[in-house]
Amino acid sequence: MKTFQTKIIIIDHDEKLHLAYKSFLKEDDRYKLLGIYKSINELLSNLGKVNPDIIISEASLQGISGIDGIDYIRKRKSQVKILIMSYENDFNLVREAFKKGANGYLSKPMNKERFLNAINSLEEHGVIMEHDILKKVISSFQKKSFESFSKKENQIIELLTQGFTYKMIADKLCVTPSAVNFHIQNIYVKLNVNSKSEALQKLRELEVRRLNAA
Repeated sequence: MKTFQTKIIIIDHDEKLHLAYKSFLKEDDRYKLLGIYKSINELLSNLGKVNPDIIISEASLQGISGIDGIDYIRKRKSQVKILIMSYENDFNLVREAFKKGANGYLSKPMNKERFLNAINSLEEHGVIMEHDILKKVISSFQKKSFESFSKKENQIIELLTQGFTYKMIADKLCVTPSAVNFHIQNIYVKLNVNSKSEALQKLRELEVRRLNAA
């Protein structure tokens, strides 16, 4: 059981959202909101006084952007986890965030459930990339295949990340459900996982590595 509070800082220039962030966190004793800032400069002037576990920053900020701000934050707090959020989810922006050292990317607008699930996933796995962003990232790669998987396994992986069920995959690829299950089991073995949720998380981590290498 968790016995300490995760300390969180949020950076967002849209003051209308500040009350929403406070509302998301105030009733959950797992988290402690240290502060909400409107810019990277405002955060940096106060960062020496606090020790956050997670910093959640809007990508588009006045002055230093949230993505460029990753470098500044890392120089002060190298171990802090950084989650970038944005209304824009194009491949280049996501790639730049991860190349700079972001631990996750969250699409806006969001509700309380998605916000807290993202924080929880970041704590548990160290990385977060939602399905809608993951699909865009995968579709943006000219070479979509994972080298350790067969052509058919790569086709199934792409459909899995798009939210297809096993039956839907079988219909899409014109194969039997048992054939899909056979390939799924091979994928699990290669990923060293035991479930669909674990497989998707492992695939997210692989995509993050490819983003950083791109």
